[in-house]
Amino acid sequence: MSMIGEYLRVTAAELGRATREPDWALDLVEEVQDAEEETEPAPAEARHFSTYKAWDMLRFLLARVEFPVNVIHGEEPFAEDEDWGYGPPRYLRPERVKLAAEALRANSYDQLVGGVDPAELTSAEVYPLGWGEPGALEWGRPWYDGLTQFFEAAARADDAVLVWLD
Repeated sequence: MSMIGEYLRVTAAELGRATREPDWALDLVEEVQDAEEETEPAPAEARHFSTYKAWDMLRFLLARVEFPVNVIHGEEPFAEDEDWGYGPPRYLRPERVKLAAEALRANSYDQLVGGVDPAELTSAEVYPLGWGEPGALEWGRPWYDGLTQFFEAAARADDAVLVWLD
């Protein structure tokens, strides 16, 4: 069983309904995931995005630069009694999505991994482990780049983002 970082772009109206009707939100997540599984849109066009198992590595790297938005776990709780895999979902309001998009764009992946020793990730028990492998730090680059594109598109659309670990 893997822990996967998951995101869904939602409009303001969808966010309102999701916070009132968490079961509806989970149905929406599954509907969008199923539809996009077939078409595999690029992160900038997708409503759903996954950082796969790289979520904890990205959390570690973003914490090092005191990232201003919690893009890994979300910030505002909803459906606190629900479990979408590994706990309840959270969300980011559109203004926080915009701030996150700006900050992601301002922090390149090279800046994030600059000066990082893979042993730091191992000693911090950053999931999914295996940081001693050659090129381990490069593994997170496509997930970070995709997350940046996803958030930039969400910010342009003035969308909120649901966030959860599955």
